[in-house]
Amino acid sequence: MKKSHRNLILSVLVIGSAIIGITTYQLTQNNQTNLSTSGKSLIGGPFTLTNQDGKTVTEKDFLGKYTLIYFGYTYCPDVCPTELQVITSALEKLGDDAKKIQPVFVSIDPDRDTPQLMKDYVSNFYPGMIGLTGTKEQIAAIAKEYRVYYSKAVEKDADPDSYSMDHSSIIYLMGPKGQFLKHFPYGTSPEKLAKGIKAATKG
Repeated sequence: MKKSHRNLILSVLVIGSAIIGITTYQLTQNNQTNLSTSGKSLIGGPFTLTNQDGKTVTEKDFLGKYTLIYFGYTYCPDVCPTELQVITSALEKLGDDAKKIQPVFVSIDPDRDTPQLMKDYVSNFYPGMIGLTGTKEQIAAIAKEYRVYYSKAVEKDADPDSYSMDHSSIIYLMGPKGQFLKHFPYGTSPEKLAKGIKAATKG
């Protein structure tokens, strides 16, 4: 085979490989774009619970306002009160902007967290914070909607009523239409939480 002919074949192969590579890259990018922009958030959804005043409420009662939601339980010795205090401090830092935010504390311990207990508990934090509880089935349903993990932890040979709850610790910010906007992991400072809320709710 002549050298010029061999070079021509090599050139064709290189160009062909480049075209295939570019096409594959573009298809991959398009698929990634579709995956990241066409999907709907899996956080949030319909629920029916009871507030601290004994009134039945659903997700529709929170439409029209931004909602800051945290899941925990009143017997929690450290994590829950700490995170609720972070929410309180963050809302205080927002000043008048906090008026469009409704803080909500959802119990994952329906066996002990009665409406009255929730009412007494949330009164220790930001004014107007709503406490929600319900039946085991109702709590399981909303936990599933928000992808919240929780489990009863009973120590061996301990009093069955003296248990703790293992649970995820995430603060959720939901929009006026009930849509998921942003989440804040455990350990987020009041300053960072306030800044994140303000950025997500401006306009």
